[in-house]
Amino acid sequence: MSTTAVLRSEWIKIRSVRSVAGSLIAVLVVTLAITLLAFSTVGQAEANNADAEPVFDAFYALNFGQIAAISFGATAISSEYLNGALRISLAAVPRRNLFYAAKIGLLGALALAVGLVTSFSAFLVGQLFMGKYAIGLGEPGALRAAFGGGIYLALMALFAAGLTVVLRSAVAVLSLLIPFVLIVSFVVGDVAGGAAQYLPDRAGQLVLHQNPEGSLGPWGGLAVTAAWAAAALLAGWWALRRRDA
Repeated sequence: MSTTAVLRSEWIKIRSVRSVAGSLIAVLVVTLAITLLAFSTVGQAEANNADAEPVFDAFYALNFGQIAAISFGATAISSEYLNGALRISLAAVPRRNLFYAAKIGLLGALALAVGLVTSFSAFLVGQLFMGKYAIGLGEPGALRAAFGGGIYLALMALFAAGLTVVLRSAVAVLSLLIPFVLIVSFVVGDVAGGAAQYLPDRAGQLVLHQNPEGSLGPWGGLAVTAAWAAAALLAGWWALRRRDA
């Protein structure tokens, strides 16, 4: 099969498997729903706090959107391991490098496109409820944070995808990553001190801060998350080439 045909087949899989398409759509829907709920109720009250950070707070809902992004990366891969689907896929596309590159490339492109729409939408919709506290994309760091938020969501989806190829189970990856980004990262971060900035979620979210603390900086933090995702994808590539379908 040609590269175009493989990409088309992967697109059909993503479109036709409900759990995969649903988790991709959920990245935008969940983020906007939490944004509407949070900013319409306590947005202005929280903005009045002394420790409020307007740019970072504008992307509060990405904490929930990243769960959907992780789910998208995991389910898009794990569907290949159900009912022997991988054997059929590799029979149609024996070139495993092409198969893996097409799947990961399409998955990453979709996650990036939806991530950017989600990040910009969350920022703009949230500010509609902020009244005199509202900021625009011209606020220092806001435009960078909006772009970085979309890239961050895509990297977390790719990180989950690589781990799923290794573990062959979306349940295992979701059981590992969701508690990690919601709980363990903060507990470990309090213990590890400055080393915590190198955790995948904490490093990537530095780009959302107007003036991030630590030595990495906003794009350096995103590069660390990219390194985590690249390591997971390389491990997945190795596992796909070495293991039987």
